[in-house]
Amino acid sequence: MNMKKIGMTVLIAMVGGLLAIGGYKLFENKQVENMSFEEKQEVYFANNPLKINSSTGNPDFTQASAAVSPAVVHIVTTYEAKSRQRMQSSPFGDMFEEFFGVPRSRGQSQPSRASGSGVIISTDGYIVTNNHVVEGADKIEVKLTDKRVLEAKLIGRDPNTDLALLKVSASKSLPIVKLGNSDDVNIGEWVLAVGYPLGLESTVTAGIVSAKGRSLNLLGQENLRRQYQENPDEVPVNAAIESFIQTDAVINRGNSGGALVNADGELIGINSAIASPSGYYAGYGFAIPVNLVKKIANDFKEFGEVKRGYVGITFVELNTEVAKELEVSEYNGLYVREVVEGGGADKAGIKANDIVTHIDGRLITSSSILQERVGRLRPGDKIELQYLRDGKERKATITLQEIKNDQTSDTAESSKSATQLYNSLGAGFKELSAAQKKELGVDAGVVVSSIRQGGLFAKYGVPRGLVITSINGTAVSNIEQIGQALSKNANVVTIKGITPDGGMATLTFPTE
Repeated sequence: MNMKKIGMTVLIAMVGGLLAIGGYKLFENKQVENMSFEEKQEVYFANNPLKINSSTGNPDFTQASAAVSPAVVHIVTTYEAKSRQRMQSSPFGDMFEEFFGVPRSRGQSQPSRASGSGVIISTDGYIVTNNHVVEGADKIEVKLTDKRVLEAKLIGRDPNTDLALLKVSASKSLPIVKLGNSDDVNIGEWVLAVGYPLGLESTVTAGIVSAKGRSLNLLGQENLRRQYQENPDEVPVNAAIESFIQTDAVINRGNSGGALVNADGELIGINSAIASPSGYYAGYGFAIPVNLVKKIANDFKEFGEVKRGYVGITFVELNTEVAKELEVSEYNGLYVREVVEGGGADKAGIKANDIVTHIDGRLITSSSILQERVGRLRPGDKIELQYLRDGKERKATITLQEIKNDQTSDTAESSKSATQLYNSLGAGFKELSAAQKKELGVDAGVVVSSIRQGGLFAKYGVPRGLVITSINGTAVSNIEQIGQALSKNANVVTIKGITPDGGMATLTFPTE
């Protein structure tokens, strides 16, 4: 009798223990599902640590390559006739055909295909790649190194950063690349580029970091308008964010969307572009910093869209020429033209003519540093700006506010608003000739031929002779397109263009 009681007690204890373990596992799985990508990776690599020994003497990347390559995938996209027509009309379509394998289709009878690379960042199948790799695709397939082919779902894409997030479903956990910290990247350190160039299988090349914070002026110009010509309401109104890591690791067509990793096998960037007159490797490649990638990917997973905040200032980037013109002694930093009323900077006490020198303790040597840092954050997040006023250093903590794109579905109201906004600019424009476009290397643009006192251009110092290539992310080649571009955001105007001396300019100012 006692033995029966003991047996029953043991059985109850075992069942209770199993239920407890099962309940914990359910709780654990639910918790992991709601984690950010960084938190998921911490759990994964706590149980599966990377075993890479830092090399001494001659560099040896065998371990890093072995750890990373299984998680870098080949992305193949299919485009039906309608999508191909849209791609062909885009300057990006031509550029990415040369750089990254997007085909120039001759006939319309058969679907066309293109390819690029991607990086698995979560064992449950989330993959980061470039926006231009998947933009306009009717079908996206992911080829793994074990030869499995999985169809991918597009979770979100962001032309402003040229990033996209995909999701595949697999029967077992997928290999992943460990997320690194792009803030810790040093010029001169060894890096690996992993991808699928020129139609080849997984390929690894090595080089060093040549520079950081590079801006190529690729993402925010006239190309965006043509990419979205069938759905103009999708054209983003926010300024593009470019702060590339430059490397001399060999990158060719098909590498786009692949991994740039350090010698420890940690992802520090997503390969995005190359500097080449021929479309093939000619010395340098450019990657999107992984810290920006993390933010965009987490936003897509959590919100289905990118959440952006703004500081609330209009500025001009300082250099020796601008400093001389403005009669200031600082050559680095951002000269504040105007403070948006009610914005974060206004509430923190920033004023026009202040010179912003640091963001979160980092020296601002170019506007890309501010853009990349703010681009990682969301509305409600805080940044610390250090600035000069009357030669004295000051600090301000700013709460980023949400960018709102107030658009109306009423065509007449939209047209009226665009006309009013156009008149408020207080400027005359002249279209560029084909020869002028060729000389400047642009596909669109208008010249500011005159400026009237009392208009926005006069107020915010837009120079006569500026060649404007885009307004609010929309290409402009004539007056009609200027009005259409202005209607994309009735509150703020963002202008990108080429200054009379050949420099690149970005100006942002409120319309009121």
